[in-house]
Amino acid sequence: MSEATATRSTQVAIVGAGFAGLSAALDLTKRGIDCLVLEARDRVGGRVLNHEIGDGKVVEVGGQWAGPTQHALLEMAERMGVATFPTHVQGANVIEYRGEVSRYSGTIPRINPAVLLQVEWARRRMNSMAHQVPLAAPWGARRARRWDRITFDEWLRANAPSPGARMLIRLAIRSVFGTEPEDVSLLHVLFYVHSAGGFDALVDTAGGAQDSRFVGGSQLVAIRMAAELGERVILGSPVRRIEDAGDGVRIDSDALSVDAQRVIVAVSPTLAARIDYGPELPARRDQMTQRMPQGAIIKCMAIYDEPFWRAQGLSGTGVSDGGSVNAIFDNSPPGGSPGVLLGFLDGRAARRWGSASVGERRAEVVRVFTRLFGGRAASPVDYVERDWAAERWSRGCYSGAFGPSGWTDFGRALREPVGRVHWAGTETATVWNGYIDGAITSGRRAATEVAPD
Repeated sequence: MSEATATRSTQVAIVGAGFAGLSAALDLTKRGIDCLVLEARDRVGGRVLNHEIGDGKVVEVGGQWAGPTQHALLEMAERMGVATFPTHVQGANVIEYRGEVSRYSGTIPRINPAVLLQVEWARRRMNSMAHQVPLAAPWGARRARRWDRITFDEWLRANAPSPGARMLIRLAIRSVFGTEPEDVSLLHVLFYVHSAGGFDALVDTAGGAQDSRFVGGSQLVAIRMAAELGERVILGSPVRRIEDAGDGVRIDSDALSVDAQRVIVAVSPTLAARIDYGPELPARRDQMTQRMPQGAIIKCMAIYDEPFWRAQGLSGTGVSDGGSVNAIFDNSPPGGSPGVLLGFLDGRAARRWGSASVGERRAEVVRVFTRLFGGRAASPVDYVERDWAAERWSRGCYSGAFGPSGWTDFGRALREPVGRVHWAGTETATVWNGYIDGAITSGRRAATEVAPD
């Protein structure tokens, strides 16, 4: 930073113009508290991003869905004048299992009755255990140490003896976390389930977390939030250092320096750890960030002239155990034109295919779509993707997740302020942790911390 870099003063500085940072800023300004939002990217929205596909239509290459119990997000969208529309679910779903493709209805594929019974037992057991986990303090659960000592994969192996049942639940975990079941602690999964209100809320489309989408794309909500804040949002300003002097805090970014009374760091723990702090952060806080890596997600979409699968009586929803694309959705814009199939490379598949070329990934994704939806899927008119692990200011999606002993040894540091430095971001949310809704409520919580009513 040059000596000529401008300096501004404000009451509260906010690092990050995702939904957490923007919601914190809106809450503060509503109460007459001056703030500035410093954003590293040249856009707002964080891990939410629209992509234009022509004729004024968009698809989202980042976070996109809203569930009926995600009240903070739905209320914010309504306030910003952004309407929702239901995710397309009419028709039969398809599953590829052990090389065979078949149709099914509902959330859980009907492989065979024994598998369904085990999946249902595991689902009920997870819900029961999850409600024993305090949302504000997961480490306080009576069995916290026991549950945090093992991975979710260890628990699954002991509680779902059928390979088919384990396959379906593993696919769900990859789809929800963007990581492998052996990478995340059982306690973290249980906390997450409780945070969403139940396992079904995480995996269901209609009535669940994938229930609705936004007309004009989910980023439009963030764009309009930022528009309300106006010049308080400063883009292209990656924060490099935060200095807590005791009576105030100095935030140095590439664009300017800011003197403030408090600062809210509204980015993932992974990115928050890459900022230089003075004085250095407590060891427990730094150790915590080392134990909460981001998931790996490559979001891939093939675009067709029309959603041809609907005429075949298919919903566009698919599940595959083929090893690359596990979960597929109809992601067509409102009105259904053009047709868009969305597939996720997640967890280990994202790590593997992340080193391939775009052309190789496109070919693999289209191969999976063709196996599940037939020959017309082999010839998309366009292809869109986003590798979030490769993005400089995200380094992964959907959010960070604790491995074994993360919550019980370091969880208290997740939201605990350090002097005049406060933390926000969806990873810090107690309700709908990991989702846009959680980001919004985390921003509001941090705003109340720095400026109590």
